[in-house]
Amino acid sequence: MEDKKVMPFEKGLEHGLDFLAEGYKYILNRRISLQSDIFETRLLGQKAICMGGEEAASLFYDTDKFKRDGAMPNRVQQTLVGKGGVQSLDGFEHTQRKQLFMSLMSKENLERMDKEIEYQLEKAVEKWKEQSEIILYDEAKELLVKAACAWAGVPLQQEEIKRRTEQITSMFESPMAFGPSHWRGRNGRNLAEKWIRDLIRQVRNSEIQAEEHTALYTFSQHKDAKGEFLPVKVAAVEILNIIRPISAISIYISFIALTLHQYPELKEKIKTRNSQYYQYFVQEVRRFYPFFPIQGAIVKKDFTWKGYEFKKGTLTILDLYGTNHDPKLWENPSLFQPERFENWKGSPFSFIPQGGGDYLSGHRCAGEWITIRIMKIFLNYFVNELKFEVPPQDFSYRFNRMPTLPVDGFIMKNIQ
Repeated sequence: MEDKKVMPFEKGLEHGLDFLAEGYKYILNRRISLQSDIFETRLLGQKAICMGGEEAASLFYDTDKFKRDGAMPNRVQQTLVGKGGVQSLDGFEHTQRKQLFMSLMSKENLERMDKEIEYQLEKAVEKWKEQSEIILYDEAKELLVKAACAWAGVPLQQEEIKRRTEQITSMFESPMAFGPSHWRGRNGRNLAEKWIRDLIRQVRNSEIQAEEHTALYTFSQHKDAKGEFLPVKVAAVEILNIIRPISAISIYISFIALTLHQYPELKEKIKTRNSQYYQYFVQEVRRFYPFFPIQGAIVKKDFTWKGYEFKKGTLTILDLYGTNHDPKLWENPSLFQPERFENWKGSPFSFIPQGGGDYLSGHRCAGEWITIRIMKIFLNYFVNELKFEVPPQDFSYRFNRMPTLPVDGFIMKNIQ
């Protein structure tokens, strides 16, 4: 029998404010100071186990030991992900719902997304050339919402583009915010869900036609084993779970532009090396820069791991950012080095910017392939298709802002 050990712990009654102050580095800082990849603390008034690293990630995504139901704070459900969506499901129900998402990731559908992104980019560039300067983050958000809606089969009228963009992007900008910013996210979700619910009802009543192989069609028409439709509210949440993450790629796009500006020598490498270097570069952006900080789960049953006891019902938090910067997994993790992916032999638990494990039965993001493809298209435009100037601005990003991005959103001027 494995000897039981006392889990390292952070002293104090509550550390929620510490988490907000340190943001992405909260868990990593304590893993370093406690010299342990696992420790106990208290967050939001309850005991929580925090952990990071490849072995911890492999444990965390073991669905026999952990469940997602009940792990997500209410404020996150009311802004970021909605209620009843795939992120909160477990077991067979999760697998069945995840298959709906993965059915949208066919080769044909992915290529259709490529064409939509290229089309929207070409239109956007024509507009940008007529402006003295743009804020890339803001422009990318709107562009991606338009592309995501078109790809998902969701009709979007010209006069509602800005309004819908604000509603959708407020969902991922607000979960960790307080005051007006948080309430803007809640209101944005409520309005966006109502919009999508109305469309679903119209599809089901044959008032509008949804194109097959789109998200609107798939989630509107799907029936369970009993022959029943998904509840309208749940179907709306899942369609937004397609559109919202695509719009959030605007964060990565801002970091691509920042990287090319700060490391101009990489442009020549991208131009002169084979197409695989696009993949290395994009993966390093996803590893290096902050995106999702953490994921949470609840212990399903008592068990012991490496001598540490996990009690049923305990909140457990995985350090996504810290795992992607773990010196035991990544040589010189604080350096931006795309070449590290040239001969990378990592596992689904060592590189986890959008979750870990497998796609079908696990909780790895179904849209990861789309993310990579969209980032490559923008990278190609920045390197080969566009000329622009970068005026003085604040390029810094704050680890206690979640999600974070360059403070000024990356300003570009004189675009040609």
